[in-house]
Amino acid sequence: MSKPTLGVCYYPEHWPEERWESDAARMAEVGITYVRIGEFAWSKLEPRPGELDFGWMVRAMDTLGRHGLEVIVGTPTATPPRWMMDKHPDMVAVDANGRPRNFGSRRHYCFSHLGYREESARITRLLIEHVGQHPALGGWQTDNEYGCHDTTCSYSEAARLGFRTWLKARYGSIDALNEAWGNIFWSMEYNDFDQIDLPLLTVTEPNPNATLDFRRYSSDQVAAFNKVQFDLLKAARPDLPVIHNFMGRFTAFDHFEVAKTLDVASWDSYPLGHLDVSDESAEVKAQFMRQGEPDAQGLQHDIYRAVGRGRWWIMEQQPGPVNWASYNPDPLPGMARLWAWEAFAHGAEVVSYFRWRQYHSAQEQMHAGLLRPDSEPAPAYHEAMQVSRELAATGIAGEARKARVAIVYDYESEWAWEVQPQAKGFSHHAHVRAAYVPLRKRGVDVDILSAQTDTFEGYDLVIIPALFAWNDKLRTAIANYEGHLLIGPRTGSKTGNFTIPQALAPDLPRNMLDARVVRVDSTNPAVEVSVRGGGAVRHWRERLETRAAVEFEDVEGFPVLVSQGKLFYLAASGDRALMQRVIDRMLDEADLPTLNLPAGVRCRVRDGFRVYFNYGSTSATLTRADDETEYVVGSESMGPAGVTVARLAKAG
Repeated sequence: MSKPTLGVCYYPEHWPEERWESDAARMAEVGITYVRIGEFAWSKLEPRPGELDFGWMVRAMDTLGRHGLEVIVGTPTATPPRWMMDKHPDMVAVDANGRPRNFGSRRHYCFSHLGYREESARITRLLIEHVGQHPALGGWQTDNEYGCHDTTCSYSEAARLGFRTWLKARYGSIDALNEAWGNIFWSMEYNDFDQIDLPLLTVTEPNPNATLDFRRYSSDQVAAFNKVQFDLLKAARPDLPVIHNFMGRFTAFDHFEVAKTLDVASWDSYPLGHLDVSDESAEVKAQFMRQGEPDAQGLQHDIYRAVGRGRWWIMEQQPGPVNWASYNPDPLPGMARLWAWEAFAHGAEVVSYFRWRQYHSAQEQMHAGLLRPDSEPAPAYHEAMQVSRELAATGIAGEARKARVAIVYDYESEWAWEVQPQAKGFSHHAHVRAAYVPLRKRGVDVDILSAQTDTFEGYDLVIIPALFAWNDKLRTAIANYEGHLLIGPRTGSKTGNFTIPQALAPDLPRNMLDARVVRVDSTNPAVEVSVRGGGAVRHWRERLETRAAVEFEDVEGFPVLVSQGKLFYLAASGDRALMQRVIDRMLDEADLPTLNLPAGVRCRVRDGFRVYFNYGSTSATLTRADDETEYVVGSESMGPAGVTVARLAKAG
């Protein structure tokens, strides 16, 4: 793996051509290596059907290349030009109320529309033809932020026809579909696949099996759309990486599936914007308004490291106020540096700031850049330059250290609990996060695993929260695993066809865990039941029939945490205090080392270095860990937004 470096997003078509040279020179001066261009430029590349102008892009790449910069060229398919809608008037996505998502912003296309998919392939071929051999070309980005603005699921005619074809391939016969969906209920049986409509605008909720299958189908269309471009780009330049920029806290499609046709997963990190639109409490939003919530970025970094099979970037890093949240605060001084260092600590190859210069017009004119609209440096300009110097000084280069703890993450589980939550707001992602945060507070590194993994080899502790349904691979992984395992709640409570398993949740062999969920109590999260010894259960409580050992129980006498050998089952959603108790218990059981971190401080190990970052609004003092030899960046005293990098002693 090459040394980590910086990038920036640049739009040469927005600026006079005589400005490009000085922009490129200043980028190099900051320490930037990669420059992303082109992902929104279709109307500039092809202003009218068949009328091509790639000359400006070639000249921009010439200019950037003269200053030693490598260019990531984006396929411009997220913003088809207006003439494209005249050519394909039915290409737009349709929302769940049957309304078209029209031209005038971006992402105005339906993934199921095969005509637009071919247009996307055509513009990709043209990009390859005109810039594919350019000496400054460093890689490709497919499209931009798949699914953004709620565009993964489209209820168009193209989707209706595509869904029927997909169902025929999945089930083979209409009788098999009726059986799988349980359509005998409410006389929902079909006689033919052509009778099936999309699951929307029904009198009451549609069949959950139909809705989940439509979510699966829609996810598959994103993957199929990406594969078309990937295959063309890799055939032309197998030596260059193909990347896509995913989003934070976004689960509308299976990123693991899409990334099967990517070389690098990247994501767009906007800590303050994401916090503002999140479901965090008003207290947390106020406390971390200028820093971002301390564990939000770390979790996304680890998810995308898994999605990218170890290779991942930040394609867009927030440099200052954004424009799209309800409120858009200015980051605490130093946060643009901290966010970059945190990404590098989790294994990022590149952190690319969005954007080079704040644009003076249109929808994103209030979104900050490294430069102000008048081309003077914004605060993040100097912070990026500092990061570049510090990276060079430390020589950090290798991968993020393999963790001893892993959490299973499953996009399908997120969809299933959105389809049938039973408790409003119940979320697989939230339960993953509830286990992740207390691990980070103890300084424990975490790996994320796909639910399609078939082995847990190398991990001392594996956590499987709120998993919709077991699959054969996961059952194999559990059967062969000799480490400690924490499961639940709600895990294994359904089959893949969205039915209650005959053995009941958690649907494990009795010799593995003699426990059955016989009743569920879902309550308003404001109502808590205390757990003996500390913490409380809330939102989701399961009534267990079990012969397993009861580790924790609530004050009403119901088991909360039970164990059988090295397998532990958590039968409720817990508050932060309870989840910290549970995780601390698991760390102790697995005999895993922890750190004594000050409040608001987090860390991650990469390439013989432990990087600390202070999300707190006050200073913090580190305690030197036994495996650390010296501080190479910063010191034990960390101010707000502070970063400290400690060198680790060599093993053995």
